[in-house]
Amino acid sequence: MVFDNSYNEQELIQHIIGGNERAFAKLFDHYRDKIYSAALKLTHSTVIAEEITEDVFLTIWLRRNSLNEIKSFSAYLFTIATNKTYKILKQIAKNYKIVLLAENNEPITMENSEDYLITKEYGSLLQKAIQRLPKQQKQVYQLMKEEQLKRQEVAEILHIQPETVKFHLAQAMKNIRTYCMMHLSSSVGFLLFLSSLLIP
Repeated sequence: MVFDNSYNEQELIQHIIGGNERAFAKLFDHYRDKIYSAALKLTHSTVIAEEITEDVFLTIWLRRNSLNEIKSFSAYLFTIATNKTYKILKQIAKNYKIVLLAENNEPITMENSEDYLITKEYGSLLQKAIQRLPKQQKQVYQLMKEEQLKRQEVAEILHIQPETVKFHLAQAMKNIRTYCMMHLSSSVGFLLFLSSLLIP
């Protein structure tokens, strides 16, 4: 099939319904930057915006047989993009909440099996992150977070100043959080953006 230089959306959609990949590529080129910009504005993450853009057009391709039922394709496209964006942000917020609760040794309420899997994954990552800490950070973290000792008690055990204990704990928490957020099964770019805003 040969396209002219004009953009005829309805014609392209009919070809896409028929499975024409070149027509789909032309539609993709027409809307890609608009979808990407909208996603970037909401997420502040180039990584996630790119993922959302690709996912939106994959959804369009997979649903191409129902495109004849759509009255306004552009409205349909941006509705899909908006829904996918908020779904991702909601999941990131949930993952983030679980990480913070676990860090503070607070009980985690499981709303569904997905929450359980996230929590289980975080628990495994937490142990790996702890093992990767420098020796003194690891000691301070284990004594304060796992043994529930006070700062002064840890200082006496390790023969260091209480302020040094505070510093090592802050560094340990920062390193653990960064490691876990980088490896949680979610959108890495925005998780890193969130973690960069945290104060241990």
